[in-house]
Amino acid sequence: MKKRKIYIGLMRCAMIVCTALTAALVLFLMGYVLINGIPNISWELISTKPSYLTERIGILPDILNTVYIVLATLVIVLPLGVGAAIYLTEYAKNKRLVAIIEYAAETLSGIPSIIYGLVGMLLFSNNFGTSLLAGALTLVIMNLPTVMRTTQESLKTVPQSYREGAFGLGAGKWRVIRTVVLPGCVDGVITGCILSVGRIFGESAALLFTAGFAHALNGILTGLTSPGATLTVALYVYAKEEGEFGVAFAIAAILMILTLLINLSATFVGKYFAKRRSV
Repeated sequence: MKKRKIYIGLMRCAMIVCTALTAALVLFLMGYVLINGIPNISWELISTKPSYLTERIGILPDILNTVYIVLATLVIVLPLGVGAAIYLTEYAKNKRLVAIIEYAAETLSGIPSIIYGLVGMLLFSNNFGTSLLAGALTLVIMNLPTVMRTTQESLKTVPQSYREGAFGLGAGKWRVIRTVVLPGCVDGVITGCILSVGRIFGESAALLFTAGFAHALNGILTGLTSPGATLTVALYVYAKEEGEFGVAFAIAAILMILTLLINLSATFVGKYFAKRRSV
């Protein structure tokens, strides 16, 4: 009995140490980036474009390029991901085929982004040129498994009795899905969307191959068909190619704040819809 108490105490101490080290590492990383980045953020930095004649540095084109590529990716990936999840969960009869597709989606989630960039360069950049559109199409492939699997798991949480009750009232298959199933799992769809936005914000390797790293200020239509640097790509360029570490830390702080806001949004949205569904 005494040895067992000692063993339990040691395991508890080990878990506390591991938790403390993990929390300390996260807090150190966040604090280091924010402390070094926030003092370098200025209105001129985020509201102007670069000017090599006056040696002015601005990241407004990079911010807009990030917004453009997020919108373009979501417009394509959400219908594809949600539609695929609905088919696999509600319509597909061949369970073996469903299992194979799910395994393929999980495998795609673990592939390094640099491979996606290489494939995107060969498939999209060679056909559409190096542009934000090529980068968005590459990100669609990267984020499709996330949206599909998140939506699929959320669809499975809708009780089967809801479907049976709707069928008993004479509703058709699509009407049941549209009016009963989807409203009951909208939190999963929104969560998948928010997680995809977070991944798009943090992606750089794939975009270096497909979207390029131009800092030109364009409208959305012109921007999608032109090369452009997102915030993460701009961070790499300023830190690695130009040695502007102050600007790089400022961009890193902006990305850190955006990531925190996205994670908080996902948490609040999940809780809101869970509470609304339980009422």
